[in-house]
Amino acid sequence: MQRTGVAVRVLIVEDEPLVRQRLLRQASEHAGSKMRFDAVGDLADAEEHLVRASYDGVLLDLNLEGEDGFELLRRCCARSFHTVVVSAHAERALEAFALGVLDFVAKPFNRERLGLALDRLAGAAQYRPGAMRWLSVWRPRGTALVSLDDVLAFRADGEHSEVVLAARSEIHDKPLGRLFSLLPMEFVRCHRTWLVNLRHVQHFSALPGSRWRLRLSNGAQLPVGRAFVTDLRGLLL
Repeated sequence: MQRTGVAVRVLIVEDEPLVRQRLLRQASEHAGSKMRFDAVGDLADAEEHLVRASYDGVLLDLNLEGEDGFELLRRCCARSFHTVVVSAHAERALEAFALGVLDFVAKPFNRERLGLALDRLAGAAQYRPGAMRWLSVWRPRGTALVSLDDVLAFRADGEHSEVVLAARSEIHDKPLGRLFSLLPMEFVRCHRTWLVNLRHVQHFSALPGSRWRLRLSNGAQLPVGRAFVTDLRGLLL
């Protein structure tokens, strides 16, 4: 998730001052020098921080002075950070995971549960919760949600990812490796620069020169790296 020797940067978004202080204290004690924390009390400050600085993670309350914390997710989850919801509204956990959060910590929380969430945040590149069902993408007038059922594949595009749909492509701000940690299990690597949705694969074929290709439901063809042939054959044949 983070370059060696560089602290993971996390933004705490919590409107209750005592809870915010407790989160900041316990998170700092658990993470030590491995993480840096900032804390704000409302959505406006949170958005300002996320625009001004690069964060790896957000600890997000859902009830922020009468505003819905999910609005921050809907507007900003196309960015590259991971989100852990910390909320008393446990009934909204499924909704949270569908929006791609990494973890949901129910209030009241203890040190152990918060520490587990922080460990998952720090190791997000190896953690696949698999409950994400919607993806936020950039549009000229803001962000929009796209159902993962409609996504055929993802391609690495530098620090971003290209989202391949049946008739168009979109851009998502998470790089491919970080995005992979959140996706459901039907998304698998077929190449170092490609993730494919197995539900949209129509044919897996060999080509001359020990090469392989996948044909998708829209007719597009994706390359298959040699390192992924055996696993894909087990999944598809």
